[in-house]
Amino acid sequence: MTGQLAFVESPVQLLNVLEWAHTRAPAPTPGTEASATVAPTTEAPAPAPLTVVVLSPTDPMSRGQLRRMAQLARDEGLTVHWQEARGGRGALVRTLRRLAGPLRSAERVIIGDPFSRYVQLLLTLFGPRHLTVVDDGTATMEFAAQLGRGERLVRWHRKGSLGPRELVLAPVTTLARRRLAPARGRTVEVFTSLPVEAPEGVEVTENSYAWTRARFGPPLLTGGADLVGTSLVETGVVDADHYARVVGELARTHGATRYFAHRREGAEKLHRIAVETGLQVVRPELPLELVARRGPVGRTIVSFPSTVVHTLPLALAGTGVRVAVCEIAPEWLRATASPRAQGFLSGVTGTAAHEVDRLTTRGTPGVDRLEFG
Repeated sequence: MTGQLAFVESPVQLLNVLEWAHTRAPAPTPGTEASATVAPTTEAPAPAPLTVVVLSPTDPMSRGQLRRMAQLARDEGLTVHWQEARGGRGALVRTLRRLAGPLRSAERVIIGDPFSRYVQLLLTLFGPRHLTVVDDGTATMEFAAQLGRGERLVRWHRKGSLGPRELVLAPVTTLARRRLAPARGRTVEVFTSLPVEAPEGVEVTENSYAWTRARFGPPLLTGGADLVGTSLVETGVVDADHYARVVGELARTHGATRYFAHRREGAEKLHRIAVETGLQVVRPELPLELVARRGPVGRTIVSFPSTVVHTLPLALAGTGVRVAVCEIAPEWLRATASPRAQGFLSGVTGTAAHEVDRLTTRGTPGVDRLEFG
């Protein structure tokens, strides 16, 4: 069998490639740990070699986290290539030329973001026989739903109408969508910790964060709570003033001392949060699942609707950490937010794990009280 090729553009994607590889590792033969002289009667087939290609983003926070995740992947025995895919003029052509051979020969291609224009372009040029999609946030839920309905692939926070750039790239997106769907001679797997409804012919494999639990922790627990930030302001979904007020209220209600910033949150916004709330703003060096598992971490983690309300209960299973999600009230949304935003965010909150407490907001404008749902 030829090799397996993974394309990642974010630290979380690389983490979930590691989790996927962990599920494919052969289990130890019973009895071999106790006696090295006992030979197994059958030998498990060795997994195909996995090479990870990092299509490097441009923002410094993502690049830093990816560098550290790449070293973790190398420590686990994976081959990692760093590709400056967005490094100025000619970067796209150089990347395609370098990846053409490995793509043609790869038995399986693993991607983390089916909405990525870069990945879509690669899929239009080289259609893999076996395709695996790993989580890169809650967009996995939207991808599975759009694939099942036969719709074009559009991120949930984007407005419905096509802009000039989207019109130019529409043929690429259309062909990529076909390559992301199962067909004769092509299998599609979604490796996820999220509640997705599998489209016909798509295999869904559960990501239980077994590698994270085996590799790190359990963490030392501190008193109080930690808050998890979100980039909903940066993506134009949530009003910045509403967001700052809610963060302050959450900090006071739960006795929070730290605010774990999303890697896309802007410096000006984070400075405002630190000044107005007194929270210590932390820029995590690794995905939050690993930071929390390694510890120290608060006994309560409060988040807005995001992937972590699904992943943290798995990564922190058995540690005693309580995870809570604060719903997004309609009045927090900006007038320019996508019409689908409220429904999608409510769906993320509503499908959170049973172990997650739900915080509901009462009062407008801003927040007067926070209550457990």
